[in-house]
Parts: sequence; structure tokens; C-alpha cells
Amino acid sequence: MMKRFLRVVWNYHNLLIIILTPVLLLPLPLVIQGKVSECAFVLCVMAVYWLTEALPLAATALFPALLFPFFGIMKSSQVAGVYFKDFHLLLIGVICLATSIEKWGLHRRIALSLVTLVGVNPGWLMLGFMNSCAFLSMWVQNTSAVAMVMPIVEAIIQQILNAEGEGEQRQRTMTGTSNLGLELEETEGPCEKNEEPIRTNKEPDEMEYTIPEEAPSQTNVIGQKIEGRYRSKREHMMCKGLCLSITYSSSIGGIATLPGTSPNLIFSEYIHQFYPECTSVNFGNWIVLCLPISIIALLLSWIWLHWMFIGSDFRVLFRPSGERSERETATARVIEEDYNTLGPTSPQEVVTAFIFILMVVLWVFRDPGFMPGWASIFLPEYAGYISDATVALLLGLMFFIMPAHKPSADKHGIKYEAMISWKEFQACMPWEVALLVGGGFALAEGTQVSGLSSWVANLLSPLGSLPIIATVTIACVLVTSVTELASNAATITIFLPILAPLAEAIHVNPLYILIPTTLCTSFAFLLPSSNPSNAIVFAYGHLTTTDMVSAHRLKVNALHRPVSKYPC
Repeated sequence: MMKRFLRVVWNYHNLLIIILTPVLLLPLPLVIQGKVSECAFVLCVMAVYWLTEALPLAATALFPALLFPFFGIMKSSQVAGVYFKDFHLLLIGVICLATSIEKWGLHRRIALSLVTLVGVNPGWLMLGFMNSCAFLSMWVQNTSAVAMVMPIVEAIIQQILNAEGEGEQRQRTMTGTSNLGLELEETEGPCEKNEEPIRTNKEPDEMEYTIPEEAPSQTNVIGQKIEGRYRSKREHMMCKGLCLSITYSSSIGGIATLPGTSPNLIFSEYIHQFYPECTSVNFGNWIVLCLPISIIALLLSWIWLHWMFIGSDFRVLFRPSGERSERETATARVIEEDYNTLGPTSPQEVVTAFIFILMVVLWVFRDPGFMPGWASIFLPEYAGYISDATVALLLGLMFFIMPAHKPSADKHGIKYEAMISWKEFQACMPWEVALLVGGGFALAEGTQVSGLSSWVANLLSPLGSLPIIATVTIACVLVTSVTELASNAATITIFLPILAPLAEAIHVNPLYILIPTTLCTSFAFLLPSSNPSNAIVFAYGHLTTTDMVSAHRLKVNALHRPVSKYPC
């Protein structure tokens, strides 16, 4: 009886959370009268819903628009005006670029080129894939980068598992039997399945992908499984290391640029909204600060994963290329043949790469700090009106204008096709993230208007007696713990209105605390459900939860020590 009751409770636990949370928190605005307690009630309810995902994250983000007018904190028109910010325009421009990159296969060429550059030794192969995924993650959402790179990794893993020697490979070629490990184009990544999704506590950062419930079926598409699947523990460990390297590098690469991941963009917009006099948080300054951090974290992650899953003898990395093993020869073949299938660089790839490079250059030199930016030189009267979002939107819209092919005539006349269509853009655009971030901005604005942020600052002012390093460390540990269970975007949205007043209360530049904690929200490696990237990699069936927990002993967050203050 009790077991049945518990099963019923579990089946309806989301509904129970939705109902009981506001009921249990209702004494807060009823007993403690005032705008502060009413705003705290809204904040606590949203925090519980975001942490438990009892409601969809985007639906919870609408609560400020619903409750703030009822409590008299903000007018409905005021709340609505906060939901759409410069962040959304920047996101639209970046997603236009990401759509074109994915549509025309530029990501495959970049990934395979970088892998070819480093070689096919398992250690170098891992580093090559990490570099590829991290580089892509700097410009597209982390989940997109994993979805782009992981099918290539899976094809190489299957080639390693299926290759039993040069003689058998030649025999397959002679008899016309295709090597299933090479059929990358036929491989369906887990994001292409239309099955029940694995539940993840993370907001698609990040984009929403459907992941198969049964990961082993994934491998049936790629190649025939043998009993035990792996011929040796060494092979299995190498497969685990390659898979973990992809999800690690996607998060590490995303921190290097402002548009690389949602927490960075949310932080940037928060600073511009509540500290408008601070002009130092821009693309150029961010990449100067965080790119070295990202590179160091990537190298240390590679060393750790190599030591843990491939071996501690790093001398094999410098073995002459003529001493390749059978496995490395097979891997080199699949990479070479896969790259050859791409053919020559298409005009669409050239156009996409040109706009991509132009966007980065304009971002960096808009206001580099060490010299006058192009905005102040060519548009001196309106330099302050131009932001990174202006550049992203200008070049992003070019993909809807520029023709993808030479004009061709058919029975209906001249046919014109743009680089991307609105339907393709919509398929890539994470509208749920846009709404979630808008709700975060509205919540932050409400804490300011109601006085809740000042009340929190006074409450936390005793922390000023601690060394600033200790305060930042406590904040980073707290954020890192929460982000393993909640969405990256939701975590940073909850903590920004708390940590910024704390910094003001202890008379510390808010950037000194907010930048490290923002970076820490991106490092959620503990569980498959901690991050959509983790879930995608986990769905391929090479990893167990124990593997991810064991590998998580690497605390990349330790790299993100407090940074120097920005001059604002």
C-alpha cells in the first residue's frame, strides 16, 4: 500500500510542487507586509520552479509579468518592456551565423581539419576533437557544438571497434562490403531521433534536442555490435575519454566569448542594465580575459582525461609517425575518407566563413580599449549607440539576403534562394532561452524597484569581514553546486541579483565577484542530466553515470580564481 502511495506521489510530484510551493511560502507576503517580502515571495517561487523544473523554465520566466502587477511592484507595461533586451538581438545574429554554419557543413570541415592537423594518436586525436568542439562552442551554443562534432567522433569510435586488421579491411574493399564505420553521412546523431527525451535539468543553452531513451540503439545504425561490444578494456576507456572530452570542451570553449554561452550574455546584459557607466564589458575585453582561462582549462582537462582514460605515459604522443599502430592507421583512414567526401570548399562555405571572420573582427575592434574603435572613427557622433548586437544583427541578416547559388532559370522563371531561410533559422533559434533570459531580467528589475536587493545587501554585509578571496570562493562553490542540478541560465539569473548587492555592501567592484561566478555556472560535468551536452554524449552509450562522476574529480572551477577589477 505504501509503495503504491509513493508511486502515485512520484507520478504527481511536479503538480504537488507547483501547488505546495506558493502555499508554503504564502506567509512571507502575508505576515511581513511590504514590497520587499512580496518580491521575495516571487523570487522564491521562481527559484523552486526553476530548480525542480516542475514547470517548463520558460513558463516560470513569465511569473514576473503575472505577479509583479498584482503585488503593485511594477506596472504590466514596465515589466513587458524589460523582457526584450540587447541580448536578444545579439542572440538572433549569432544564431543566423550558426544556422548557416550547420546548413552548409562548415563545422565538419573545421572539425576534420583540426583533427587532421594534430594526428591520429589517441591522445592527439582527443586534443584535436577538444580543440574543434571548443572553437565551435565559442561561436555557437554549447549543445549545438556537441551535436555537430559528436557524430564524427562516433564514426571514428565505430571504426576503431570494427577494424580488426589491414587484411580484413582489404577483403571488405575487394568484396564490395562497405565499412559501416565510414558511413558517417548515414549516422543519425541522438538529436535527430523522435523518441522520448531523456530528462535534463539544464536549459538548452543552449538549444533543445531530443535524445533517445535507449542509447544502445544508436550504435546499431552505425555498425554491427559484437558480444561485449569492446574487445579490450583499453578500447572502452579510450571511447569513454573521447566522449567526455567533447562535453568538457564544449563548456570550456563557451566561456571564451560573450555569445559562447547563455550565462555570459545574461551577465553582460545585467551589467549594462544596472551599471550603465561600466563600458568595459564587451566582446574584446571579455575574450582577452577569458580566452587564456579557456585555453588553460582545456589543456588541463586534456591532460587529466588522457591520464585517466588513455594512460599516464605521455611519451607515446611524441612517437614518430612511421610507428603507427593498426588502430591509428584505421583511424587515419576514416578521417581522410570522411574529409574527402566533403569535396572542395563550396562558395556557401566561403561566404559563411567570410561573414564569420568579419563578425569577429568587427566585435573585437568596435571598442578595443587600447586604441580608438571603428565605431568612434567612422561614426563619432553615434559611437555610443552601437553595440555588439548591432554588428551581429547586421551580418546575421546578410544570410537572409545573399543568394546561396547563382541565379538559375526554370519553368517558373528565375529561381532565387538565400543562404538560410526563416524556417531553418526558427529550427535553430532557442526561443525558450530568450524567454527565460527575459524573465530573469524582469526579476532582477523587480528586486531593484522593490528594494529587495538593498535588503539582501544589508543582510550579507557581515561577509565584508571575510577576505575577499574567501567571499569569492564561497560564491563560486555555491554556484557550482547549484548549477549541477539547475539550468545554467536559471542559476546565474537567480544569483546575479544576490551577488551584485553583496559586492556593493562589502565595497568591492561587482565584477570581481560576478565574473568568476558567471564562469563557474558553465561547468556542470557531474551527471548526464546536469547539461544538455552531457545528455547528448551519454546517449551514445559509451559512458555510465559512474564514469562521469569519477571524471568530475577534475575541478576546472579551481582555475577561475578571482580576476582583477575592470575599470568602470
